[in-house]
Amino acid sequence: MPDSPSSFSPQDSLVAIMIAVSASDETIRTSELVTIESIVDHLPVFADYDADRMREVAQIVFELFAEEEGLDAFFGLVRAGLPERLHETAYALACDVAAADGRLGQVELRMLEEIRHELNIDRLHAAAIERGARARHLTL
Repeated sequence: MPDSPSSFSPQDSLVAIMIAVSASDETIRTSELVTIESIVDHLPVFADYDADRMREVAQIVFELFAEEEGLDAFFGLVRAGLPERLHETAYALACDVAAADGRLGQVELRMLEEIRHELNIDRLHAAAIERGARARHLTL
């Protein structure tokens, strides 16, 4: 298991993406945190993940976001730790976290766009993933 910001496991990378989307608007809402915790607790990709790592991963994300070139470094870490077959999974989790609080601001939308670009998510696939997230997070 990685101990330094120089490497992320695939699960660390997925957690980092979710935290990045949540933190992108500089406000981490309770609904977003609950969504992240629920995802980590229930999805098979996190079956052997030590949930205590989430705090450390979050700290790394916050530190990188405070640096001038931090976003580039963030995506470098994520891409290095995330197998290509999990790129769409990462985008789907990002969309779920972004939709969790029922509002998508311009900053979150830009972060999702950046994730799509950095992980090379096909636009048609991204639209399907986004539509699924919208459907899962509708309210009455």
